[in-house]
Amino acid sequence: MPSKNFKNKNVVITGASSGIGERLAKDMAASGARVILLARSTEKLEKIKTEIMNQDCLEPYLYTLDVSEPTQIEVVFKEIFTKVKGVDILINNAGFGKFDHFIEADMEDIEAMFQVNVLGLMNCTKLVLPEMVKNGSGQIINIASQAGKIGTPKSSGYSASKHAVLGFSNSLRMELLKTGVHVMTVNPGPIRTNFFNIADESGSYVKNVEKFMLTPEKVSQEIIKGILRKKREVNLPRFMNLGSKIYQAAPGVVEKIGGRFFEMK
Repeated sequence: MPSKNFKNKNVVITGASSGIGERLAKDMAASGARVILLARSTEKLEKIKTEIMNQDCLEPYLYTLDVSEPTQIEVVFKEIFTKVKGVDILINNAGFGKFDHFIEADMEDIEAMFQVNVLGLMNCTKLVLPEMVKNGSGQIINIASQAGKIGTPKSSGYSASKHAVLGFSNSLRMELLKTGVHVMTVNPGPIRTNFFNIADESGSYVKNVEKFMLTPEKVSQEIIKGILRKKREVNLPRFMNLGSKIYQAAPGVVEKIGGRFFEMK
């Protein structure tokens, strides 16, 4: 029987229809949370809701939302606030990537990544913060990436968007230091999800890194541990986090000797 660490907590999860978002929705619900699931696919959200209800958890609330649309975000969050007294935890999980050499990349793809990965995340955060600050409690969980720490070939646009998420999160954490609101970033490496259906259409990257790939279950477990401990960051897997630390200390050396690994895309 799962522990009820999040009993009666209101947890909003964006990008909740698959991958990490879906796994977090089920795990948080099993831990007693009232999960509020946001995603573009109503059909997928309804399926997840049924699965959660079959586990005798609190009934989830579902909202169809494209986080690249600021007006939609405002409307949906207004509806959420009529249903619940406040949001205890916001998990900004919605995001996507497209791997291309920058010279060949479509600027529309890059703009779309920033609209979803960065601006969508910021817009959702903006709407829950006033009440959190007023209550003196709450957590903002931003799903970034190891790509936000180390840029690699063919991920210039995606990596830039995740660097932006980390920069925003780190600044926001310090701004909220005395408010009781905590900000945590999650920086995973490659995960076995449908993310790569768009990011890696050729399938070559997935094939090259398959043995290193994380499971959504593992990532969800580590995120939940991080929330309970109010960690600053969750970094997965450990060897990639070690690599990012070495990169910060000696970027030139890492770029030179890590070329073969970086070219796996």
